[in-house]
Amino acid sequence: MSSDIWTPGELSSSAIPLRAMAWRAVEAQHRVSTAKLTDSLPEQERLEQLIEESKPTIPEECRHLSFLLSTPFRYGAVYPKGSRFRRAGLTAGVFYAAELSKTTITELAFYRVLFFAESPHTPWPKNPGEYTAFAVEFEASRALDLTRPPLDRHASLWKPPIDYSHCQALADDARAIGVQAIRYQSARAPPETNYALLTCRVFTKSEEVARETWRIHLSSSGVRMFCEMPRASYDLPRTIFDSDPRTKAMNWNR
Repeated sequence: MSSDIWTPGELSSSAIPLRAMAWRAVEAQHRVSTAKLTDSLPEQERLEQLIEESKPTIPEECRHLSFLLSTPFRYGAVYPKGSRFRRAGLTAGVFYAAELSKTTITELAFYRVLFFAESPHTPWPKNPGEYTAFAVEFEASRALDLTRPPLDRHASLWKPPIDYSHCQALADDARAIGVQAIRYQSARAPPETNYALLTCRVFTKSEEVARETWRIHLSSSGVRMFCEMPRASYDLPRTIFDSDPRTKAMNWNR
């Protein structure tokens, strides 16, 4: 596929240095979940240790990182379903993040909406879900920016909501020429920008550099997102994700 659209030489000549701060979001539930199953802090810490030991081994080059930074790189053997820049199966990890915390929460909200689109009889949750957005700093000596020339001329290939084949082919070829990061436009919150970090070696600090607490509330009216500090709130209409056929036809009244 890639040989018909770009060559390794063209990709290599497009590589640029890139240094930035990026935001990623995770559910804020892991500590609460283990607390419900234990009677004391030592028991909880032991349970979390056992859970950690049951997970795949963290790659050697990522072991100095906090679990928030290293986690996307530890599941190469059990990655069940392909994503935009990562094929399913035994593949190298990708750390997906966004230029803004609002963007990464909007991306997360899409997948919450998708869950309900694929489960039409499930009622909306009564309470908002709580999520932690965290920022990382990275520096890549070789990166591809799909939002700028010459790669932006293939913009239609990077944005499909479901078909990731061209993006995955690009990532394969990018890795082969030593590219460490990809900058691209969000398909869920355009025109905002996302990052795909192809290696944990690009992190300049071993832990996150900032955190925010967000809540996502879903209802028949659409999506509402709240941030506690700095205080902010956003309403997303029901049509926000209509570019994806899986959510465009969903029943919002439940």
